[in-house]
Amino acid sequence: MKKTFVADVMTREPFTAKPDTNLLECARIMIRKKVGSLPIVDKKNLVGFLSQRDILWALVKNPRVNLSRIRAKELSPKKISTLKPDTTLDAAIKKMNSFKFDRFPVVKGNELLGIVTSKDILSFHPEFYPELEELSMIREEEEKLKRIKMTKEGPHVVDGICEECGDRDPLYRVNGMLICDSCRSSI
Repeated sequence: MKKTFVADVMTREPFTAKPDTNLLECARIMIRKKVGSLPIVDKKNLVGFLSQRDILWALVKNPRVNLSRIRAKELSPKKISTLKPDTTLDAAIKKMNSFKFDRFPVVKGNELLGIVTSKDILSFHPEFYPELEELSMIREEEEKLKRIKMTKEGPHVVDGICEECGDRDPLYRVNGMLICDSCRSSI
């Protein structure tokens, strides 16, 4: 079987944003175009990469933040993981697994050529599905383990839904359950 390269399956001419585009406009582009990320490009050169997760992180960090005042280049990670167009799909999947990313910008030098996602690879080679499914399962298990560890670490306060009354409040671990303060005092 002939080797398949990232350049064969990548999305060419992806939707992009300029470095000074505000986060509100970036979010609008992602929603309108139904994409999960935007490469930040200045004169065809990749200078940043913004994902939906980055925007959500900004909102969670400061819920009162005005997204129209934050520029894309301010939130973009300083180091950007990329792929070259002549990277094989096997190598791309290995990099996706090791970095736990499901998309990478494809660059030659600093010039953005496209973007490749796990969905692009699956569309082209469905036989890679077991490896990508395994990556998804590993991520899910890691999240479960984090939640279990958090709940086992004693009477620790976390915001969430009370398992007793169903109200959203700060929760405490009592007898293996996460319950609110009012339910905790009634026990």
